Amino acid sequence: MEPRARAGKNVGKMNFSHNELAQLLYAHGDVKNPLPETVRVLDEILTDFMQSIAFEAARAAQYSGRQKIKYEDFEFAFRKNPAFLGKVQEVFEKQKEIKKAREILRDAEDDIMKDAAEEEKKREKAGGPPPAGGSGSKPINKEEELGEADDDADAEMDALGKKK
Repeated sequence: MEPRARAGKNVGKMNFSHNELAQLLYAHGDVKNPLPETVRVLDEILTDFMQSIAFEAARAAQYSGRQKIKYEDFEFAFRKNPAFLGKVQEVFEKQKEIKKAREILRDAEDDIMKDAAEEEKKREKAGGPPPAGGSGSKPINKEEELGEADDDADAEMDALGKKK
């Protein structure tokens, strides 16, 4: 069955929410509460556009001997419109940047965890006191008492707008 033949099942139904389309129209200069007919027509236009692009991409994939649509198929479908092609490429580049940043963050987090585990092992071998919250005897707290010369607490209260 041709993909466009299935498009008839959505006739008369909204595929996007009224609020999303109203916000889109408002962002592009329309009134805050557009007419329902305007929103319905925009919904039909967007749905038709998305179906036609998906159909072109599916056709490119089928011509290449694949059943699944890939990024290159959408590039091929947008080849006649450089503005759309540029936006699609920009989105995929941003997606790659985000993926790389997540990998870097995950790797750095793993390194920090390994370093902390190594330090803990070194402390246990050296016979140092167990960390707070660990099993064993009560941990020793060596905290410096605050004197009158230390005004950090006063500065913090002033910054928060609280008075003593």
